[in-house]
Amino acid sequence: MKETTPQESKTENYSSVAHQIASMLLEIEAVKLRPHEPFQWASGWNSPIYCDNRLTLSYPKVRTFITNALVEMIKKSFPDVTAIAGVATAGIPQAALVAHEMGLPMLYVRAKPKEHGTQSQIEGKLNPNDKIVLIEDLISTGQSSLAAVHVLQSTRANVIGMAAIFTYGFDRATRNFSQAAIDLKTLSDYSTLVEQAISQNYLEEEDQAILIKWRDKPESWMPKKK
Repeated sequence: MKETTPQESKTENYSSVAHQIASMLLEIEAVKLRPHEPFQWASGWNSPIYCDNRLTLSYPKVRTFITNALVEMIKKSFPDVTAIAGVATAGIPQAALVAHEMGLPMLYVRAKPKEHGTQSQIEGKLNPNDKIVLIEDLISTGQSSLAAVHVLQSTRANVIGMAAIFTYGFDRATRNFSQAAIDLKTLSDYSTLVEQAISQNYLEEEDQAILIKWRDKPESWMPKKK
């Protein structure tokens, strides 16, 4: 894989970055596509795609590219940010990398309060005047991500937006973020991934319709046998 350097990433427009990241996710097998032998998510949904962006951490050039792309996106979309927060667990390392690169404080939000000690759900120093951008690795329905937003907001923290590596682009997620009045920015998305998978021969063009149909109604989608 020809990996773009961090310096090159800063000169790319969004469309180019989105396609490069989609290509990287495919090549390191952070994304797997099985249109006819679907995966089953924890939610019980059948899915022709499985995405595990934690794998990007094991590839230094990919990791650095994504970190720099997130930094550039945050600087452009949320220039007033004063602190970075990660959504546990996969958002924590991404948040740490971004906060380090930007020279900002970093904290993270647990899925539930810890059962010992201070019973904290927010780890790290939360200052009352901070303007926080939450980092997530992957957006599906947005429910777990927005749960972290609500935890911060319950302390009167000012969450100015969320940044993520990838989104499936579900209508449900769009509605959820809109209703919560949270601005979501992502580096790449499902449509771009499908385009890239076809262009790089990871996916037959005839299977494109299968993946599009799944994205429209993921909760009821069932594969058709060949």
